[in-house]
Amino acid sequence: MGSILQGWDFAVLALYFLIIIGIAVWVARQRNQSTSDYFLAGRHVGWFVIGASIFASNIGSEHVVGLAGTGFQSGTPMAHYELHAWIVLLLGWLFLPFYMRSGVFTTPEFLEKRFDARSRWFLSVFSIVAYVLTKVSVTIYAGGIVVSELLNIPFWHGAIGIVVFTGIYTIIGGLRAIVYTEAFQTMILILGSSIITWLGLQEVGGWHQLRETVTAVSPDHFNMWRPMNDPDFPWTGLLIGGSITGIWYWCTDQYIVQRTLAAHNITIGRRGAIFGAYLKLLPILIFLVPGIIALALTIQDPATYQVAQADRAFPMLVTTLLPTGLKGLVAGGLMAALMSSLASVFNSCSTIFTMDIYKKIRPAHTEQDFIRVGRIATTIIVILGIIWIPIMSRIGGGVMYQYLQNVQSYIAPPVTTIFLLGILWKRVNAQAAIVTLMTGLVMLILRLGSEIHYQSEIAAGVDVPGFLYAFATINFAHMAIFLFLFSVALCISVTLATAPPDYSRIRGLAFGTMTTGEWQQERGTLTRMDIAFSVLLIGLVIGILAFFTG
Repeated sequence: MGSILQGWDFAVLALYFLIIIGIAVWVARQRNQSTSDYFLAGRHVGWFVIGASIFASNIGSEHVVGLAGTGFQSGTPMAHYELHAWIVLLLGWLFLPFYMRSGVFTTPEFLEKRFDARSRWFLSVFSIVAYVLTKVSVTIYAGGIVVSELLNIPFWHGAIGIVVFTGIYTIIGGLRAIVYTEAFQTMILILGSSIITWLGLQEVGGWHQLRETVTAVSPDHFNMWRPMNDPDFPWTGLLIGGSITGIWYWCTDQYIVQRTLAAHNITIGRRGAIFGAYLKLLPILIFLVPGIIALALTIQDPATYQVAQADRAFPMLVTTLLPTGLKGLVAGGLMAALMSSLASVFNSCSTIFTMDIYKKIRPAHTEQDFIRVGRIATTIIVILGIIWIPIMSRIGGGVMYQYLQNVQSYIAPPVTTIFLLGILWKRVNAQAAIVTLMTGLVMLILRLGSEIHYQSEIAAGVDVPGFLYAFATINFAHMAIFLFLFSVALCISVTLATAPPDYSRIRGLAFGTMTTGEWQQERGTLTRMDIAFSVLLIGLVIGILAFFTG
């Protein structure tokens, strides 16, 4: 079978790449004279670009492909993770003011200022390893699926091309090139995916027919609220455990936070987070619902619409529903999702390595030296990503979005604990932070190790007596709750058993250490418009939760 794209599709796709190149060249002509210019776009990015960049960074091709695959296979329970829009508000209202007051480049750097260098070293190294093993690898895998489906070329040919192209403009332009290309990519991604949803609903017979067709086969497909004892999607785990994971991802992960740190001031950064929160509501409609539409079409007309694997649901819709030209537009949107996520993780790894590791070892170097090291670090991450392509191409059968949430549920609890308690409670000290982080790493290894050890028994549904098997089979979202409660208890216990921190050294970095002037400055950043839009968004989240009740 040849490529599903035809003449006009390639023309649209070529235009997309030309615009991306044009934006990158325009940015490259603006000199990056300092680390602030290269890693934080000079701290002069507007709220619209910040919000669009937050959305584009989050929505990788693994999100598009994986969330549609989850909608096809399991329905709406995983939509809980898309309703983390309220947590993006938490970034703007609670965390960002402390980050910006501290003047940091990275979230590990904030840990050093709040606690000590040990926490910074731990989170820096841990973040880079986690990025390469999860974000880079999964994004490339999903991108390989998309490119191979659209162009009918070998998986790794298209993946290497996209990785290299993305790496080039990331290396040359830094964060400024990324955020401005992401603003454009966001519009393409939303437009293309919205067209898929609209045409899919037309084909299936409308929303009412969609629900009727799917629920006849899978009665709970539109129900986000599964029982507490549901083996896959207990509502307690998704709502509470998912929120714990969400705070880690949206409020402490350099991958996302770096966008808001590029703002000129707290108000602009917060407004960008609010705009990003509204965009975060869209994936339910433009990615998850298409997966359900794909299921309905395979039920109505299995001869025409065939999905061999859940993660192929979205590409199937592209190949069967779209006319020439629109296929190119949606292909551009999928490329945008892949490239924006890869660019973000490349730049985040580069920033963490340069500012948290290299600068600590060689602090006397010039600004231009640090920019050069950042470019070299990005190049190395690109190479590591390419090395991972043949490894990830062997993955099959699983739904990657759900897999990604599993792993993140084990990573998140200790990091969420020390950032949240560190800001809310001034008494938390450096010893408590490093003990919580190190113990969390041990628990992560124990959980993943036990899952791997009992993989065959879990797959066969065989019950094995013993603590380790029970530990391995706790629902992933419930495990996030247990690990978080354990981390909080541990952090508080170590804090109370050791000496308090030097409050003068952490002034302005936690509630209880802010000066009168800092409180007045904080109140000066508040606007009625930002408050009103934030309240409205919370109302929308509650409304969606109420709508999908089966």
